Amino acid sequence: MTMRLALLLATIVGLGIAAWVLGSLGLGPVIDAMERIGPWGFATLCLWSIGVLAILGVALHVVAPGEPARRIGRFIWSRATREAATDVLPFSQFGGLLVGARTLEQGGVPRPVVHAALIADLTTEMASQVLFTMFGVAMLATTLVNQNAAAAVRPTILVGAALCVAIMIAFALFQRPALAVAGRIGEHLLPGVGAAAAEVRARLDLVYRHRLRVIAGFLINLVAWAVSATGAWIALRFMGLDISLWAVLVIESLIFALRSAAFMLPGAIGVQEAAYLLLAPLFGLDPASAVALSLLKRGRDLALGVPSLAIWQISEGTRLWRRRTGQQGA
Repeated sequence: MTMRLALLLATIVGLGIAAWVLGSLGLGPVIDAMERIGPWGFATLCLWSIGVLAILGVALHVVAPGEPARRIGRFIWSRATREAATDVLPFSQFGGLLVGARTLEQGGVPRPVVHAALIADLTTEMASQVLFTMFGVAMLATTLVNQNAAAAVRPTILVGAALCVAIMIAFALFQRPALAVAGRIGEHLLPGVGAAAAEVRARLDLVYRHRLRVIAGFLINLVAWAVSATGAWIALRFMGLDISLWAVLVIESLIFALRSAAFMLPGAIGVQEAAYLLLAPLFGLDPASAVALSLLKRGRDLALGVPSLAIWQISEGTRLWRRRTGQQGA
């Protein structure tokens, strides 16, 4: 109950921030900017994002020990449902991870492999994000060193980047001890939990012994960050805005970091909009177009996430129905 209350309060705060951002700009300019992208531009943004999900699915498959290539589609679908739950449902990142794990288990991937792969993938994903974020911080510190506005937002960016790095380091250092503690506690509550946790640790150790796979996962995730940011540049081009690709990469890398720091907020609601409002003018992008881009991203998340969750839910329901009818027939 306490966690639900905290999540509700965080969501209300996020919605308040988003409302303040829109109120400070006025709806008219933001709506005009959103309309400029047109249906083809929005469709292109959605298709580009599907490509990003495919890259992320490949990265997850790379660190899954012993999983054949024929199952790569299942891993891509797992990333799609994970992102859909994170972006559409009132969950934080943790809820999305549970849905992604369930999707893999539905596809016949053994549970210990699922958990080990998710942990390893999260590690390589966060490590690659740290590198991508450091690129953005370096560009902000050097390219815009003489801008007073940059100096004003730099502390916020540095705090967000520091939190991102701290989360990654903590996750990397404590994942094995946390599994061991969880296994010991769980064994007192449910017999067999300790053995399951030990098997996950063994699978995770197997992943980390294959260093080339871990490096490959890191590099593929790094490509995914860059490709995802490029999607924002494409959307801006459809909106008729001539802004350099490197500038958009810097903006997106910093916004990704702030979103990660606000991981308890569903979809980083409010944080994403405020970040665009602060950062975009530093690179010659007008605030209304920047906030419009943020809202277009949320529209894309709904356009991709709602059908994905509907298909996943139908699949879950069909599986449960077959199980029950099979039990009744027996």
